[in-house]
Parts: sequence; structure tokens; C-alpha cells
Amino acid sequence: MATMHPISAAPVRVGSLGAVSRLWRARLWRGTAAAGLTVATVLVLVLVPDAVQAYAPYMIGALRSPGDPAFIAGHRGDRADAPENTLPAFNAAFAGGLEFVETDVQLTADGFPVLLHDPTVDRTTDGTGAVADLTLAQVQALDAGSWFGAEFAGTRIPQLGEFLDLLATTPHKKALLELKEYWTGDDIRRILDQIFLRGVQNRVVFASFHLGTVANLGDEAAAIPRIIIRRDLPADPVGLAAFYGAIAIMTSPWSLETYPDAVAEMHAAGFGVLVYTLNSEKRWNEALSYGVDGIVTDAPSELDDWIAETAPGT
Repeated sequence: MATMHPISAAPVRVGSLGAVSRLWRARLWRGTAAAGLTVATVLVLVLVPDAVQAYAPYMIGALRSPGDPAFIAGHRGDRADAPENTLPAFNAAFAGGLEFVETDVQLTADGFPVLLHDPTVDRTTDGTGAVADLTLAQVQALDAGSWFGAEFAGTRIPQLGEFLDLLATTPHKKALLELKEYWTGDDIRRILDQIFLRGVQNRVVFASFHLGTVANLGDEAAAIPRIIIRRDLPADPVGLAAFYGAIAIMTSPWSLETYPDAVAEMHAAGFGVLVYTLNSEKRWNEALSYGVDGIVTDAPSELDDWIAETAPGT
């Protein structure tokens, strides 16, 4: 049975961080203030549910216990049925009943946010070159579908705004937006405008490997939840999440094998744990046995069917 925790209200545990400089203490204080803002939002939502537009206080739901079904996020949409990080892939994921999709956001040479995983366009389009060196017009002239199948010929790399338009027209769906590499405060404010313009701020969570980006998200977008991505868990994942005001850490399955108590420790402190990218029943079973809260997968429909079979009533 899942235990309900207000995950974004997790306390900042100074003792777990050791000695810190004035700069780090100041940043820690900002993280605490950001968490406090989210707690206030949660309280208002609970007490007066129709009086406020929520800023995604419970994006990942209740923290799970071992064996509980985790939420499923389609990795770059449903890339089993359509070319990754394209509108057909996101449409396929949502049409299949998936609640959550994950996608990657990076900036073109002229500063437009587009959805692509790799630093270059070579693998998934008919073009070559780094996204950061191409203008939006150059990126959108590329064919991002033919490599997957002839029926997707002419599919384009979408702008973030196009994806947000789709999200806005599909109620109850959620998005995990991974910001690739380093994003400045100005970069973040630019996409915040697009998110708030479409009114989907209560259905979006940010994620990043880059801790500088996570810190800037805390400064510029404190009300929108954020997740830290780490291939390998640090010695003190609770301290890391608390320091940056994150609601969860997303990590690899092998990091949990080497740190099997990490999920229990994170949950005890009120933080969530997600794993990526799991595509086999063996890995899914291992993840649920730890009690992880979310699984990012390339096979969301298969995972959804598997969970329904192994956890009747979900």
C-alpha cells in the first residue's frame, strides 16, 4: 500500500551536507524557501481546491512501497510505434492511455527550444551537425521520420511550443521535460513564458543532469517541480535532493543495485526515486521490488500491460 507523503515538502537536512561555505548556505536557504512555497501551494490546494491554479505539487503522486506499481513515463514518447521525440510519438503515447511522457529540450543556434535527445541531428534525421550550431529554420527543414519508417517521411523535429500545444489539448496528461546541458536563467525564463501561456504549468516537471541548470531552475522556476538525474547515485542522495530543492532523483538501475537502501532513505526523507531506461520484465520487476516511484521506458504500452497483469486492480 502506498504511503502518502507531500514529496515537495521534504525538509532540508543540513546535518547530512557537512560543512558548507557561505555561498552554499545561501543556496541552501533558497532551496528551503522554494520548498516552502510549494508547501503553501499544496495547503491551499487541499483546503480550497478550486481557488488556485496548482503548480504540480504532486506530479509523481504518492511515494511507493516495495511491490507497488510505479508510474510510467514514455521515453521520448512511444518510440516503439513512432520516431522518438516527434509529435507522432507523443500522440501515440497519449492515445495509448499513457499519463506521462518524457522528452528532451535543447536550444538551436538562434535560441529556440526544440525536442531532440542527441547533441547532433545525425542519428534521427537526414541532416548533420550539432543542434547548437543550427538555426531553427535549418532544424525544421530536416526529415526526422524516414529513418523509422516510410510512413513517417517528412516528420519534423518539433518545437517545444508544439509539444505544449498538444499537452494543453490532452487533459490529465503530464510531461517530464529534460533540459539538456547547461541552461541560463534567461533560457529558462524563455520556456517558462511558453508553459504559462498555455496553462500547463501544473502538468510539467523539469529534469536535468546538469546541476547548474537545476540550481537555475530553483531560482527562476521555483514553483515548478524539478528532478535531478544522476547515472550513479552520490553517497548522500538525500542531501543532494534537499540542497537543490528537488522532489526526486532519477537514476539508473545499476546504481540501485550498488546502493539498495537508497529508495528507502529517500522516501523516509520525503523524496521520490525514478529509474531510466528500463525495457525488460526483469528490470521492471527489480525496480518495483525496490519501491521506485516512476519508470522511464521505451516500451510504455508493454510495461503498462505487464503492471496490469502483475498487479491486478491497478
